[in-house]
Amino acid sequence: MDVQGTVAEGFEAVRDAFVRNFEERGERGAAVAVYRHGVKVADLWAGTRDVDGEEPWAVDTAQVVRSVTKGVAAAVVLLLHQRGQIDLDAPVGTYWPEFKAAGKERVLVRHLLSHRAGLPVLDRPLTPAEAIDGRSGPAALAAQRPAWEPGTDHGYHAQTYSWLTAELIRRVTGRTVGRWVAEEIARPLGLDFWIGLPAEEAHRVGRIGPVEEPPTAPGLTLRPKRAVSEAYRDPDSLTRRAFGAIDPLPDENDPGYRAAELPASGGISTARALARFYAATIGDVDGGRRLFAPATLTLARTEESAGPDRVLVVPTRYGLGFMLHGAAAPLLGPGSFGHPGRGGSLGLADPGSGVALGYVTNGLRKGVTADPRAQALIRAVRSAL
Repeated sequence: MDVQGTVAEGFEAVRDAFVRNFEERGERGAAVAVYRHGVKVADLWAGTRDVDGEEPWAVDTAQVVRSVTKGVAAAVVLLLHQRGQIDLDAPVGTYWPEFKAAGKERVLVRHLLSHRAGLPVLDRPLTPAEAIDGRSGPAALAAQRPAWEPGTDHGYHAQTYSWLTAELIRRVTGRTVGRWVAEEIARPLGLDFWIGLPAEEAHRVGRIGPVEEPPTAPGLTLRPKRAVSEAYRDPDSLTRRAFGAIDPLPDENDPGYRAAELPASGGISTARALARFYAATIGDVDGGRRLFAPATLTLARTEESAGPDRVLVVPTRYGLGFMLHGAAAPLLGPGSFGHPGRGGSLGLADPGSGVALGYVTNGLRKGVTADPRAQALIRAVRSAL
């Protein structure tokens, strides 16, 4: 495998694990980047730009990273809180009056971020066109009755997180989430990250698609528990309905979808940008500024939800918008926070070690939280510390 890029002395294990992902775990095209104490120590890429193509992955290739986007959207809300523009303990209806309908008067901003709002599903799924029009999603959620009493339990808001966070941000700032990220996060930090891909950057983005797990790959076969499998098969389960809040499923390689501002699933990024973003949440980065004040960092990584997830079925842990280290979503260590994307991609930070990692792939597996390729890279980073 012709791997491009560099690793700093002491982090050679990351390159070795990245190579093995291609040799043993069926990787098609991917990139990984690692920062430590604000300095880049690994920046690697290999394979093909498109999951179904032959053009090589380039230094600036970006991909759709699915739910990895949720972590960046959460950072927007936390930064608005840091600036005094959002009260995390205020009802969402304070900023978005129409949201109060159908028993949602006591849904707090922190409930949106910690997947406790009771709104992972819609009574009528949106079409792909409705999902990206900027109006139908917020209107549907404003009218939607919660699936459980808000604040009393948690369940992954797989798709609805897009319209909940985007509309809250728009009501508070007057800007779309994509514009806010571009102006306040991506531009100051020099990130190749977009929620809403500009037309002039479209040539850099590869095609994503499903890939089968190699049947004999060591350590790769993961059999979901029966309850999880049954939840995905049952059309009436919260699991199926949450992931099916857009029906039919959108074509994630479609230019219109990529240009849409869907902060639950539509972000487009390089691995380098994800690692640099997370590095900036825990400290200064070379040539850039720190994003989170110490109190905001504490909010990001303090447990808000834990236990059996009503949507994912397995036990999960969330802070305010970020997944936390746990059995279902292993990160670098107990103090880590971040967010995976269904199919493989991952971004995380570990304040204790000063490490931030970004991993981007175009080959999508079936798993939601613990892709074996990402886990192999995490183990390699851990071994280097």
